[in-house]
Amino acid sequence: MFFLNYSTLIDPLLRGIRPYTIYFSGMKAGDMVLDVCCGTGDQSFYYAGAGIMATGIDLDPNMLKLARKGKRKRDNVSFQRADACYLPFKDNSFDCASISFALHEKERAARDKIISEMKRVVRKGGALIFLDFQVPVPNTMFPRLVKIIEFFAGRNHHRCFRDYLAQGGLDVLLARNQLAEARRDYLNDGLITIIKAMNS
Repeated sequence: MFFLNYSTLIDPLLRGIRPYTIYFSGMKAGDMVLDVCCGTGDQSFYYAGAGIMATGIDLDPNMLKLARKGKRKRDNVSFQRADACYLPFKDNSFDCASISFALHEKERAARDKIISEMKRVVRKGGALIFLDFQVPVPNTMFPRLVKIIEFFAGRNHHRCFRDYLAQGGLDVLLARNQLAEARRDYLNDGLITIIKAMNS
């Protein structure tokens, strides 16, 4: 199945980005963090390794099966099946929420709904962390490889990816959802944008 191959290809490319996300965000041990669209749980495990109380959600049971296999004996990480458009948590439940490389996989309306839900469940003054492809995608070798991977991820996936690029990426999405950028960086030769926004 392609989701296994997709994870196998993408997760190693993000290995250095995972710990950097913690540093960049300012998360600290004891914080309650929601990993939205957690996939195989790779980012959640890095959170847990830093002493963060991590909750990962994903709608794909196959991804969650992989995540739960990796949980081992950690008691500060948990996973549950949930739709990112309808998060099953009360308002102000988390200090921070992050979403990594998932918004470009969603329909346009769902992107706004997911961000709205992230804002709802994060306390005022908490942080929202977004990682996704820079728009426009740089025309270098590594980004070309990513474009190939996205193409073979499936017709619907690739259509959403193209629409994400056409929409304008994270800059447009954050502006549409009234989120003020607090910090930004570019990773992997400018292919990836990471943005921290504060929930007001």
